[in-house]
Amino acid sequence: MASEQEDFLFADQEVSHDTQENVTGYWDVLVVDDDPEIHSVTKLALSGVEFWGRTLRFHHAYSGKEAVESLRRRSEVCVLLLDVVMESDDAGLNVVKQVREEIGNHAVRIILRTGQPGYAPEEKVIREYDINDYKMKTELTRGKLVTSLMTAIRSYQQICELEQQSVALTNILDASQAILGHTDMVSFGKAVVLQLAKIIGAQESGLVAGISSGSRVIIFGGTEQYDEFIGEGLEQLDNGRVIMQVQNCFDREVHQHTGHDITFLLKGKSRKAAIFLEVDHAPSASQLQFAEIFLTNVGVGVDNIKLINELRDVAYKDTLTRLPNRANFVDLIAQHYRPNGSDELVFVLLDIAQFSDINNGLGQEVGNLLLLAVKERLCIEFPQSKLLSRIGADVFGLLLPTHTFDEQNFIDILTVPYQVGEHVLTMHFHIGVCRQADFHHLGLETLKLAYIALNQAKQANKILDWYTPDLEEKMAWRLGLIRQLRQDFELHKLEVWYQPQFSLETNRVIGCEALLRWPSGNGDYISPGIFVPLAEDSGLIVEIGQWVLEQACKLQQQLSTQNIDISVAVNVSVPQFKVSNYAEQVKNTILSHQVAPEKIELEVTESVVMDEIKTVIETLGELKSFGVEVAIDDFGTGFSSLSYLQQLPLARLKIDRAFVKGIPDSDSGAIAELVISLGRHLGLKTIAEGVETQEQAQVLKKLGCDEVQGFLLAKPMPKNELLEFLGAANNTERG
Repeated sequence: MASEQEDFLFADQEVSHDTQENVTGYWDVLVVDDDPEIHSVTKLALSGVEFWGRTLRFHHAYSGKEAVESLRRRSEVCVLLLDVVMESDDAGLNVVKQVREEIGNHAVRIILRTGQPGYAPEEKVIREYDINDYKMKTELTRGKLVTSLMTAIRSYQQICELEQQSVALTNILDASQAILGHTDMVSFGKAVVLQLAKIIGAQESGLVAGISSGSRVIIFGGTEQYDEFIGEGLEQLDNGRVIMQVQNCFDREVHQHTGHDITFLLKGKSRKAAIFLEVDHAPSASQLQFAEIFLTNVGVGVDNIKLINELRDVAYKDTLTRLPNRANFVDLIAQHYRPNGSDELVFVLLDIAQFSDINNGLGQEVGNLLLLAVKERLCIEFPQSKLLSRIGADVFGLLLPTHTFDEQNFIDILTVPYQVGEHVLTMHFHIGVCRQADFHHLGLETLKLAYIALNQAKQANKILDWYTPDLEEKMAWRLGLIRQLRQDFELHKLEVWYQPQFSLETNRVIGCEALLRWPSGNGDYISPGIFVPLAEDSGLIVEIGQWVLEQACKLQQQLSTQNIDISVAVNVSVPQFKVSNYAEQVKNTILSHQVAPEKIELEVTESVVMDEIKTVIETLGELKSFGVEVAIDDFGTGFSSLSYLQQLPLARLKIDRAFVKGIPDSDSGAIAELVISLGRHLGLKTIAEGVETQEQAQVLKKLGCDEVQGFLLAKPMPKNELLEFLGAANNTERG
């Protein structure tokens, strides 16, 4: 066996390997094998071998246990020549596992050797156990063993370097964070000097210089002793040695070093820079190698300072208008907080009304041009603005001196028509104003106050409103009410009542309208005029609206079992129509309750129709094809276009109570007559709501109105009362 080992270890003697005359150290190799002769022949075969100026130094272990103990003591071992089969068939693999997982040594390179082919590890095992290489002992000629060792040592060397580089890379990341934090070359330069000094073990004293467009060398960063010279020419320094070394670095385009300093040249794609550092000893070769790696990253950083500034712009500037964005505004407005209650400034928040209509109707490109036109108007007309920002998609913010702000003048300036491409657009705005005395030390809180005023203006249908502390109380009240509404809805406390609708010709009940009711808990009910807008603003109306539709379908199921043939009308709000596949959702609900589609009517307001006209027309058309009828609620109170009215798949127009309440005393019914006539010409039925007197009913009947609902004939009632009411009406008709 010994002679065979000698044969394969000493075969192929002529092997080229790196040698150097001056040996400066050792590569430590641990031989692990239960056969002592393997140790001897391995050492003999590799005697005199040198790699990169170091000879091999051997350590020996004769079992897996000894190997692990030896590696615990000797962290300097770089290669492990490891037998697979020793005290057990997998002893070698167990050693690998302990070395990697228990000792945590991931740098040592492992070459498995086995004399038994059946125990040669598979590729999967090598991957799982992080094994550098494995060889059959019979194939390990001296040349192949030297080659394997050379590869393993090189790999070990690279791993060690990478581990050392991690510290340098951490420093690079720190420097990058400093750049991102300050976004200027001064911070970048100082960070580079400090990090490079750590890497090469130099003093924390140095500077970074670059060549300006006029070929002048400018100092743009450095440690504290160079602060006063930043931005100045290199010649301003009172240090000839620094001037000479930096200038030589640029002139000769190579690194410069003496016993007292070292100057590194950075070559970027478009510029050059020099880093000067004071040193008290020469850096080692590895330190210089790490410095080169670091400088590669620094060079990229120097090239990309402009890019970094652009990234800052992305974070803090609006890409379309190039104005400060919301994030930047929040930081900047905080600087204008005055704890003494100063009132020298006002913050004006303006929202472009119907901006979504412009985007949807004329296209996003026109919408973008409009935003640019508004920005230009603000810049030209209010040059005294301390801060102009684009806060949101269609929201701008200005900080103006109080004495320059006049409400009406501000509104007049904004509402002058805008020339946007081929279009001349007259725009409307909602504006919220906050006084400096109300500013908060947190910018986000100041923005919130202005939004409270803006939202109040919207809710009150005003152009402009000022923030006052009571508005915040109202906002808190609104939010509290919304939370209570959500909670009561989840606890099934909401109710659906129904108001019967009658035919004026027969006086029979032809339908009923589903009306949402919210019990207050003390026997009263909260007005729908209060909570429905809150539900719409919060988005809760989508869930509630679906629930009301389901209740209407359940009522229809009961009506059909009692042979009562009437329809049930359900109100639909704007947020519901914006739900994806709303028509499909309605159809699925009706089908799941096995209700005839024609017995469910949807009542939509003009605001719903005009919000997204094309989408609404398509959705209503799909529902009509399914069999659901649609009515326009509160017709005449909005601003709908008659041209679109012709395109809508409607069944009836509902005359708002505002056009009924004055009949016949203070109102001749002219508007009601106009709506009835319009409905007749369009082939639509008309129904009047809010009918409270017999005189009103008679006038409406004479004008040709088809149907009515109101307190005269029946008030809204819970479902059980409705069923009793309808049952009694049926019995009366039969009688």
